[in-house]
Amino acid sequence: MTATGTFGLSTEARNLQWLLGNLVEEVPGVRSVAVVSSDGLMLLSSDPAAQQSTTVAAEAGRPDGPRGSSADLATIVSGIGSLTIGAARLMDGGGVKQTMVAMEEGSVFVMSISDGSLLGVHATPDCDMSIVAYHMALFVGRAGHVLTPEVRSELRKSLESTQ
Repeated sequence: MTATGTFGLSTEARNLQWLLGNLVEEVPGVRSVAVVSSDGLMLLSSDPAAQQSTTVAAEAGRPDGPRGSSADLATIVSGIGSLTIGAARLMDGGGVKQTMVAMEEGSVFVMSISDGSLLGVHATPDCDMSIVAYHMALFVGRAGHVLTPEVRSELRKSLESTQ
């Protein structure tokens, strides 16, 4: 987890960290995950390369994401979110629920959380997209009501203190 440990965090913030870590550890093909606030700031991220050594990740069959993937993913998620929201407005499409970008070497999924925050997932090219999307929807359903302004502020401060 890129955010600080659980010491000093509220129960809600610790639960969000646990949910995010669980998403990365339990869903096959997920490389990294980021939660970004509506103003583009990273609130939570999970980067397997930061949590465990490359050797341990390889032994567990978990692919490493690119170097610096947490910050990069947060930037990408924020950009994709902004682009799709603008596109939806131009097309009178209503709110954007989910965006998926499939590439030769991986996929990026972005899903709206309540309050304008976004959940982003970077996954392997061979991941089961429906499983990833399903688990993202579970995370959004569980985290949406917990991600209050107070918890967002707490998570931002937590990240700032580790950088």
